Amino acid sequence: MLMPLSLTLLVLLFGLLFLWFTRRQKLGKVLVTAGVTLLLAQSYGWGFKPALQSLEREYPPLTVVPTAVKYRWIVVLGGGTYSDEAIPLHSRLSQDSLARLVEGVRLYRQVLGAKLVLSGGEVFGSGADAVAMRELAVQLGVNPADIVTDAVSQDTETQAVIVQQLVGNEPVLLVTSASHMSRSVGLFRKAGVVLLPAPAHYLVQRNAGFHPADAFPDSNAFTVAQRAAYEYMGILWAKLRGLLS
Repeated sequence: MLMPLSLTLLVLLFGLLFLWFTRRQKLGKVLVTAGVTLLLAQSYGWGFKPALQSLEREYPPLTVVPTAVKYRWIVVLGGGTYSDEAIPLHSRLSQDSLARLVEGVRLYRQVLGAKLVLSGGEVFGSGADAVAMRELAVQLGVNPADIVTDAVSQDTETQAVIVQQLVGNEPVLLVTSASHMSRSVGLFRKAGVVLLPAPAHYLVQRNAGFHPADAFPDSNAFTVAQRAAYEYMGILWAKLRGLLS
């Protein structure tokens, strides 16, 4: 309900109700104006793109795995999977899960003897991220013996605890979406996991120069707004619970 698009529609709805069914025309006009402004801000990314970019660029991308430390574990956090049985399991991964898995497999190929830990269970009727990611990882050439799955955890906090129980004090490469990395790093370190961030799936990217389409609303900007709100609320909630400093 607190997502930007939901709030925008609620503001517009109440504005129209006041305009059509009450005499409080001024309040109705204010609400409609506010709703349209919010809609424009989301469709053009005003405020939301810089906010999300700040999260995504907090940790640099990991192009090459450093050799100074022996990394035996590559942990990939799931980002959503569909449960539509009419679709092959390996094709049910969300864009987040797919991008994270590809990054995890890329790093796996750089580290001899590494284990790929795929984490994510079923949430609200969705498929288990770990199960779908495992199937696709095998099809991408990962040795099944090198894959460890956590199909139980339903949130990042639980993933951190389970991974810590698995790896102990050994360092890990942590792979998740760039926007999700800040919260993940905090929760994993709180659980005692020694890690090196390996962000993937950047939503805020800019091309050099100007394209005519830049002058028009962009449906992808709504995704950016939703993700920015989701991550900042997640960080706030974790801080209120004492899980992040």
